[in-house]
Amino acid sequence: MLLRTTSAAVLGLTALTLLTLPGCSNSPSATPGPSSPAATRQKNTTSDETPSEPFSSAALQKLLLDERDLGEGYTLKPETPSHHDDVTVTGCPALEQLGGDAATGGSLNFPRRAKAAFLYAGTSGAEVSEELYSDTEAKLSQGTDRIFDALTSCPSYQVLAGSTPVDVATQRTAAPQLGDERWSLQMTYTAGGRTTVVKQTAIRTGTTVVLVAGSPGLVDTHVDKALAKARSAH
Repeated sequence: MLLRTTSAAVLGLTALTLLTLPGCSNSPSATPGPSSPAATRQKNTTSDETPSEPFSSAALQKLLLDERDLGEGYTLKPETPSHHDDVTVTGCPALEQLGGDAATGGSLNFPRRAKAAFLYAGTSGAEVSEELYSDTEAKLSQGTDRIFDALTSCPSYQVLAGSTPVDVATQRTAAPQLGDERWSLQMTYTAGGRTTVVKQTAIRTGTTVVLVAGSPGLVDTHVDKALAKARSAH
């Protein structure tokens, strides 16, 4: 996997939460689930998958979930410019040495990608995002594995976004038995007396990685839909 900057890729998975945390609140859908002793990465031991060429970003865009796929109560969240200035990480050597200057920039940072985020009216402050990435199978496997390992390398640490300290706690979670490889984790953020929990589940199917992030209940509900739509192009 060729990362432009590893720090941006690793900590970029937290961007959705860090940029919206002040408006978040506790909700039933943000209750942490049981941790799993299994490794974050899980891989099928057998597969009849036939290697295929990576998809273009334009092709991935057409495979993203939309409001019709998600159901009633979801609206597309307008894309807003990201601000990644003055971000530092403390309390986690593995993340500190990667650097925090671009801690909320990018995501998995594969060159071919597409993204959409949705607000859910059924739960205050709840949202879910989907990101699709495509590259060779080896690069997707190695790159995603590296990023999830880094994010779960410390059970807790602190991110300073500007002048706002954000306490972060991470735990590995069991991923659904889908796709060729899968990764899952939950991150609990606390800032200004408010706490929110974000779940991130990534599934690799062939030359595509599907990453669904947001309120744990929404992620669990929609990850199989996202994978099914992504697979429709294979």
